[in-house]
Amino acid sequence: MITNPMIETLMNRKSVRKYTDRKLSTEELETIVRAGQQAPFASQLYSVIYSTEGPIAFGAPIWFVICVDVHRLERFMKLRGWDIVTSDLTLLLLGMQDAAYMAENMVMAAESLGIGSCFLGAVSSSAARIEALSERFGLPDRVLPMVELVMGYPDEDFPPRPRYPLAFTLFENRYPELSDDDVKEAMKVMDDGYLKQGYYRRQNVKIQVEDGRSDDYTFDNYSWTEHISRKWGQWARSPDELLDALKDRGFSLFKD
Repeated sequence: MITNPMIETLMNRKSVRKYTDRKLSTEELETIVRAGQQAPFASQLYSVIYSTEGPIAFGAPIWFVICVDVHRLERFMKLRGWDIVTSDLTLLLLGMQDAAYMAENMVMAAESLGIGSCFLGAVSSSAARIEALSERFGLPDRVLPMVELVMGYPDEDFPPRPRYPLAFTLFENRYPELSDDDVKEAMKVMDDGYLKQGYYRRQNVKIQVEDGRSDDYTFDNYSWTEHISRKWGQWARSPDELLDALKDRGFSLFKD
């Protein structure tokens, strides 16, 4: 691989779950967010809220919530004498991209300053979390919390987590027919890498199985593909609560 300081920063980034007490300066905060703004965007359909008031996940000194924000778009369009006719589904998909690009730029800007970070995934799958964040931060209609992110100076050091082999990720011209052996090879790379790091053992994390399924796994063989299979083989079976939460935030994905 070609390497340079930017690529090294990208390749060495990992999720930090233990932080020192050192707080971010105002200059560091503004630099990180300003760098986030330089991400590509559809219509800057995002806004960022931060808090330093605890408790914050993993004891981090600062917590960001990056939102899909159609409220501001509506405000300036109205001043221009326009109403939005674009569907909420289109706006949400574009806004999710805007918020994700913003968040990733923030993370990498922080990384370049020696500041660690961790994405929190609950808001993307929990109607209750959307409601709680909306209430806590006084979000107006048409503003949807999308990405939760904590940051701070790391108080731990460990290697980055494994990724799929490039051959299982990068396809030229068309999507290939993946054989079982292709999939098993990629699974082995992920599982062996996580086991070597003792990732789940170190965190003492193992998702419990439901519906009477037997569980013969220990931390000697419980790894990434089993963990992910338990997530998406058991959780979030119905979209109804999320659709209701979106509607409560002012986004209607279906015609009445």
